[in-house]
Amino acid sequence: MNERGASAPILQRSRRQLGTLEVSSVGLGVQNMSRTYQTTVPYRPEMLRIIRAAYDQGITFFDSAEAYGPLEVERILGEGVQPFRDKVVLATKFGWNIDVETGRRLPGLNSRPDHIRIVVEAMLKRLRTDRIDLLYQHRVDPAVPIEDVAGVIKQLKAEGKVLHWGLCEMGLGTLRRAHAELPVTAVQSEYSMLWRGPEAEVLPLCETLGIGFVPWSPLGVGFLTGAIDLQTSYADGDIRKSETRFAKDNLPANLALVELLKRWAERKRSTPAQIALAWLLAQKPWIVPIPGTTQMAHMLDNSGAMALRLGPAEVGELNSAVRAIAVKGERLPPAVQAFSGVEAPPRAS
Repeated sequence: MNERGASAPILQRSRRQLGTLEVSSVGLGVQNMSRTYQTTVPYRPEMLRIIRAAYDQGITFFDSAEAYGPLEVERILGEGVQPFRDKVVLATKFGWNIDVETGRRLPGLNSRPDHIRIVVEAMLKRLRTDRIDLLYQHRVDPAVPIEDVAGVIKQLKAEGKVLHWGLCEMGLGTLRRAHAELPVTAVQSEYSMLWRGPEAEVLPLCETLGIGFVPWSPLGVGFLTGAIDLQTSYADGDIRKSETRFAKDNLPANLALVELLKRWAERKRSTPAQIALAWLLAQKPWIVPIPGTTQMAHMLDNSGAMALRLGPAEVGELNSAVRAIAVKGERLPPAVQAFSGVEAPPRAS
């Protein structure tokens, strides 16, 4: 039996660099470990077991946020990794306007420097740690210059409470300004075969600046695994119910991606999820997807993508096939999409 915290994981998988930060080539998103898309509450001991089994599979990169729960997911992650905390990378995010004591969501966003400090102190307690390896701004606050955000992160780094920082779903100008003020380690945005938006401008800018890229929802909120079909219905509160890419009129066209993945899974003796993740890994050596799950079998399946290799000719063939499929529908409801691509205001002179 592996003695966690005393030895390396049983399976040594591939590693990747996000800037100067080394992580496993596939991470684990823990967003739904306090509440699933279907609005059910997972069994907490099983979530801890999945986190620890992920480490045994070679996963060293775990992604959370204060907004998940809110607050509760950080507590679950902190407890889950405690036996091997010093051997893993913990990422979390600030930026929504959330009461740090109660978790109550308040209107809008909040990246005021004084608030960030309070949030980080609370995060450290929930995560049971003395430092956050990678701290993201979850969404750009249109009322706070990004230079002010970078300034407080710089102070927190000097104090050893934050080691690296990143941005999520930001405007390109904001990313350039943030990186000029304090080098950014990673950008996190949605990216998968189902939504390839970052390919146009975000990925080229990350490559130019030497910034790593972390795709959230790399399996298209379950779609690319084959779990969704024409008969699927969604519970009230499930965000997929309001995403038009899953509407009945759009599903037939989009299911062509699933059929493509199934053919490749048979060809490579793998699974659709593993092909979807391997495809992302093949796009750039500094891309690290973070599929989330609340099921042990799915975590084990996803971690298997670290061992799946696509040759250059296979990547070219698969890229051509993906590009030939026109995805129909929008990735997010308009009210949620409005928080993406936002530019921070200029700093007052």
